[in-house]
Amino acid sequence: MKAYVFPGQGAQFIGMGKDLYDKSPLAKEMFERANILLGFRITDLMFSGTDEDLKQTKVTQPAIFLHSTILAAVPGNSFKPDMVAGHSLGEFSALVANKALTFEDGLILVSKRAMAMQKACEKSPSTMAAILGLDDKIVEDVCASVQEVVVPANYNSPGQIVISGTNEGIDKAIEILKEKGAKRAIKLSVGGAFHSPVMEPARLELETAINNTSFSKPICPVYQNVNANPSVDPEVIKLNLVAQLTSPVRWTQSVINMIAAGATSFVEVGPGNVLSGLIKKVNREVITESAVF
Repeated sequence: MKAYVFPGQGAQFIGMGKDLYDKSPLAKEMFERANILLGFRITDLMFSGTDEDLKQTKVTQPAIFLHSTILAAVPGNSFKPDMVAGHSLGEFSALVANKALTFEDGLILVSKRAMAMQKACEKSPSTMAAILGLDDKIVEDVCASVQEVVVPANYNSPGQIVISGTNEGIDKAIEILKEKGAKRAIKLSVGGAFHSPVMEPARLELETAINNTSFSKPICPVYQNVNANPSVDPEVIKLNLVAQLTSPVRWTQSVINMIAAGATSFVEVGPGNVLSGLIKKVNREVITESAVF
């Protein structure tokens, strides 16, 4: 069985999607439709902008979403998933790919999500940090012991967790985790504390937008971040999408559960190959590849 996986924020690079735009009439039409829907030419920023342009959350998230969903849609890609999953933002790409959301609705939701997250970041200065080489339980216990807001945000692979919280909370947690023997504990260059209580204002905004959007029964299960379980019920999918903003991304468990359900190969759809590397750390035996046009 084949699983298709979709990357999240951090996979972007200047020039992403340009080959698709230049060589596929369908891709060009979808990109131009996105420019109109967003109200600005995101293709200009994707293809020839600056790193600073592309790092803005309001640009990054729609850009990665577009690259992933258009790559999955172009002819010749033989996109036939038995199951899908996406890392954080990538869950929206997965839901367009498995037909739970239309391309247009998915893009509008991603844009609203990005704007809401950016506002929440500006309201409460916060950050994230990658912790390598410690058991999950140690990281969880340290986060719980810190008085400031700091929580596990991304369970990326065995021995790799990203934590999220206020600047003070992250600093304190890093200090303790280094004492506990973390191989690395480094702050990430991100706009704020994604997948933490700091995102509560964004969650409330996104909840309204999601509840006003039509979701269909998908063509295959999506393994959702909040519980790592497969979903095909549109109402369950919506509830989990809302919860995702303030809940951890359980990527390690999602990969384990997809393999247990029969996945023997994973195709990464979108910029980069970060997810393929994480999947190999979970299980070296599975086949990983990148979707190409």
